[in-house]
Amino acid sequence: MARNRVLVIGTLLVSGVIGEAAVAANDVVQTWVTTADKSRLFAREPDARFGQSAAHENRIEVDLARRYQEMVGFGASFTDSSAWLIQTKLKEPQRAQLLQELFGREKDGLGFSFTRITIGASDFSLKHYSLDDPPDGAPDPDLTHFSIQPHRAELLPVLRAARAINPSLRIVASPWSPPGWMKTAGSMIGGRLREEAQPLLANYLVKFVDAYAAEGVPIYALTLQNEPNFEPDDYPGMKLDPRERARIIGLHLGPALAQRRNAPLILDWDHNWDNPSSPLEVLTHTRAAKYIAGVAWHCYYGDVSAQNVVHDAHPDKDAYMTECSGGEWEPDWEDSLRWMTRTLIIGSTRGWSRGVSLWNLALDERHGPYAGGCKTCRGVVTINSTTGAITRNVEYYVLAHASRFVRPGARRIESSTGVNGLESVAFQNADDGSLVLLVLNDAQEQRRFSVHQGDKSFAHTLLPGSVATFTWDTKR
Repeated sequence: MARNRVLVIGTLLVSGVIGEAAVAANDVVQTWVTTADKSRLFAREPDARFGQSAAHENRIEVDLARRYQEMVGFGASFTDSSAWLIQTKLKEPQRAQLLQELFGREKDGLGFSFTRITIGASDFSLKHYSLDDPPDGAPDPDLTHFSIQPHRAELLPVLRAARAINPSLRIVASPWSPPGWMKTAGSMIGGRLREEAQPLLANYLVKFVDAYAAEGVPIYALTLQNEPNFEPDDYPGMKLDPRERARIIGLHLGPALAQRRNAPLILDWDHNWDNPSSPLEVLTHTRAAKYIAGVAWHCYYGDVSAQNVVHDAHPDKDAYMTECSGGEWEPDWEDSLRWMTRTLIIGSTRGWSRGVSLWNLALDERHGPYAGGCKTCRGVVTINSTTGAITRNVEYYVLAHASRFVRPGARRIESSTGVNGLESVAFQNADDGSLVLLVLNDAQEQRRFSVHQGDKSFAHTLLPGSVATFTWDTKR
C-alpha cells in the first residue's frame, strides 16, 4: 500500500501519493511568442506540457551536459541622448515606470543587466565634449581639468536609478575620442593619438573609473577606443591600430588597473566582425594579452562567425556584443525581428558572447538627439520629445525574449539549431536550474517541432518569421 503524504505546491496543500503532483507541475513549459505580423508581441501563450506529444521530424535536442559560457546579460546603451530623454522628457512616475519595466524583473520587467556608456561625447550626445577640456584648449598632462560634471545632470542619475532596480547591472564604458589636446588634430574629430599621450590616455581612463566608483557606479569593463578602425568626419572618433592598443594596454592601462581592487575588465577591439585579424594581432602581444579579458564586437560589417574565429584561437578570452543598432535602413519589422534574433541573440551567444548590448536605449521621434553620425538609428524605445509618449520598437521585443528569462550567471547549454529553418539557443539559470530555450522560425512556412530534454518532450507550432521563448523547471 502506497504511503500518503501532504505535498506543498506554492501555497496549496494536496494530499496524495508522493511525487504525482510534483511531477505534473514540473512538466509545465511556459511559452512566450512574438509573431512576424505583430499580432502577438511578447505574448504569453498557453502552457505546453512534456509528454503530451510524440517526437516530430523537426526535433530540437536540449543537452544540459554540454555547457558553455556564463552569461552577464542583455540590454542597450545609456548614450547621452538616451539619458537626456529619460531624465528630461519623462515625468518622474513615467521615468520610474519605464526603468522598472526595462531593468526590473518584477511585474513582467525585462531584467536588462548589461549596458554601455560613453566616456565623453559620441554621435548620440547633445554636443561634443571630453572629460578634460581646459578653457583655453591647452594640453593638460596632469589632468587637472578632468571632471565627470557633464554626466551629473542626466547620465549618472539614470544609471543610479537603473542599478537600484537591478544591482546586477554591468556597465561597459568606451571613449569615442580622447580629449582633443592628446591628438594630432587638436580636436576630438579626426587625428591620431600623439605617441607621448599614450600614458595620458591610460591615466584619463583610470581617473574615469575612479570617479565613477566614487559615485557608487562601478564600471564592469573598459574598451580603449570605440571603433578603432574608423575615423568619422563629423563626430568624435580616432583610429588606433593594434600595435598602439597593445602598447597602451600592456605598458600603461593594464598595470594601472592591476593595482586596484575590483578593477574593470579590459576588452579589446570594440568594432565590427569584418576584421578579426585586428584583435588577433593585439592578442599576440603577450604583455598586453595578460591584461585583456575579452573582445568586444559590433555588428555593422562582417559575419558573426568572426567571434568563433577569435575564440578558437584564444579560448581563454571572452566575447561581448557591445553595439548594434536598428534603424530606418531596415524599415520592415519582420526582417528586423528575424535578423536581430538570428544574428545577435542566437548567433552572438552561440559565438561565445557573455553579454549583448544594443545601441541607444532610447531615441526621440526624429532618431535623435544626435551630434553628427547616424541620422536614421532607432532606439530600443522611442520617447516623443513633446508628449513623452513611449513606443516599444522591434529591438525591445528581440531583447525581451532573452533578457526576461536568462539571468546573470546562467550558462549557455547545447541545443540543436538550423533544423529545417528553426534556429535556437538554450541556457540554464544558475539560481534555480530552470531552462530557457529561444527558437526562431526563420523559414517562410510555419513549422511544427518537438523539443527534447532527456527522456521527455513537448511540441509546438511556430508561424514563419516568429520567435518563441520556452522555460521550464528541471527539478523532478
